[in-house]
Amino acid sequence: MGIKVVRFERENREQWGVVSDDQILVLTNTYKSLAEFLEKGKEEAALIQTKEHVETIPFNEVTILSPVTKPARIICQGVNYSTHRSETGMEASRPPYNMIFNKADSSLSGAYSEIERPSHVKLLDYELELGLVIGKEISEAVEVTDENLHQYIAGLVIVNDVSARDVQLPQGQWLKGKSYRTFCPTGPYLYLLDKEELPFIHDLELDLWVNDELRQSANSSQLLYKPAETLTDLSEVMDLSPGDLILTGTAGGVAMNLTPEVNALIANLSIPYQQKLELLVENQLKSGKYLKDGDTIRCKIKSASGEIDLGEQLNTVVMSKEINLSISNR
Repeated sequence: MGIKVVRFERENREQWGVVSDDQILVLTNTYKSLAEFLEKGKEEAALIQTKEHVETIPFNEVTILSPVTKPARIICQGVNYSTHRSETGMEASRPPYNMIFNKADSSLSGAYSEIERPSHVKLLDYELELGLVIGKEISEAVEVTDENLHQYIAGLVIVNDVSARDVQLPQGQWLKGKSYRTFCPTGPYLYLLDKEELPFIHDLELDLWVNDELRQSANSSQLLYKPAETLTDLSEVMDLSPGDLILTGTAGGVAMNLTPEVNALIANLSIPYQQKLELLVENQLKSGKYLKDGDTIRCKIKSASGEIDLGEQLNTVVMSKEINLSISNR
């Protein structure tokens, strides 16, 4: 059975532990990053439940932090479920290539942290995704298969790829629209997989609720590009390191819904940017599904059998505390 590793803060000190029921078994050593934990702490985590006189603290009495730490590459797969492709106005079938983009690691936040909505963002969206944490250095092209996937994937996490659609779409900037601080709730913990559990990656249930309304419900078996072929693909163009995070894509049910007419509007270079933005916002707000201040997003990922359970996220949307600087004020 896998190990649930948690990173948390108490009394202004960051620590690591192993989750057992509703308790945290506190690891003795302190690890500065997830990469360092994966290199030096996995053995301690594996043995802690067999030791006597282990310090324990209730899970709900500490601040839970993202188990993925900076610095980290966050590599994302786009439109990797047929249902999501359909709602974005694309063909539902598997495309001829894997769509890849990235997200800034400064967007990482905890599973119970607030999601801060920048004041200018009106189309704030959610995207529940299965996150894969890299466990082995990749510095050359490799062939990853289901048989050797355990050598490259250390574990799994819940991730919400929060997105500002009114930045991403009219500006054509996915990185910018998805990288505001707090836009990547991750955790609550990292599930370190046993080799025998790897097949469960292809049969995990993903569910997301907004204010207790079920919005997204899918199974990882529906991924168009599977983890092994995605890692093979990525290894041909870039390096990956232990502690890096791969987001495998989101399913249908997000707030964004693009028709061919809306896609044509976005692509039309003859329409001034401000006019395009206003038309997009007016069109998209009609659904009433975009996130508003005070909304609560709940996410869960688990296997149907319950053998793998990645926990539950619970995040509330608030207005950003940051000062919104306009271009004219710079």
